[in-house]
Amino acid sequence: MNYASATYVEETRLGFHFLRSHTWQHHVLRVAINDLKRLTGTPPPQGGVLLDVGCGQGKSFRRLSQTFQPGRMIGLDADPRSLELSRHEAQREGLAVELLAADCAKIELHDASVDIVFCHQTFHHLVEQERALDEFWRVLKPGGLLLFAESTKAYIDTWVIRWFFRHPMEVQKTADEYLDMLRRRGFVFGAPNVSFPYLWWSRSSDFGLLERWGLRAPPPPGQREETLVNVAARKPVGVG
Repeated sequence: MNYASATYVEETRLGFHFLRSHTWQHHVLRVAINDLKRLTGTPPPQGGVLLDVGCGQGKSFRRLSQTFQPGRMIGLDADPRSLELSRHEAQREGLAVELLAADCAKIELHDASVDIVFCHQTFHHLVEQERALDEFWRVLKPGGLLLFAESTKAYIDTWVIRWFFRHPMEVQKTADEYLDMLRRRGFVFGAPNVSFPYLWWSRSSDFGLLERWGLRAPPPPGQREETLVNVAARKPVGVG
């Protein structure tokens, strides 16, 4: 069954292949998981059920398994091609991963059945972001954790990204707008649970070359447009 619909925007052919690249796995995915682990506090939560929403081609499975050691891991994606590659990736890594073909706006899991929702570079593809966030809230157990890592409008709305990739531009948000959206839904987090990485690949004007060559210092937080936001947010205990 093909779940492609108006609720998300499919990746371009170039984007699809990029998600298999070393750059994606080493400079994007690895860095994000390590940062989210730090934001959860020490030690990071382990065990339980982990749901990887927008799991793509499964390149996150090994790192998520090593970092959080879930007792059950579920990968969800709306693209049948990606799910087939995820299946092969799980088999190659020797991991037991359940795969769901579904949109983030309608997750076919029971209420309060998941301990961790991992949402990495998925949200900016979704048209119905509020519905997806409602679903994350619904499937999370009270006290459960949402690991949210996103590129902001300042990055998505650049000529490089517009040229090579495809996104629903009308729903793109700033870092503050993403944080406000999470708070409005009821998720709780403090300053130690949030980071604003300013990574070289997220700066499409020069990809951080001037800073790497020592010709310019990176602008500090508060004096730049944030290109990325990472959050480790919790669904409070005692709520449905």
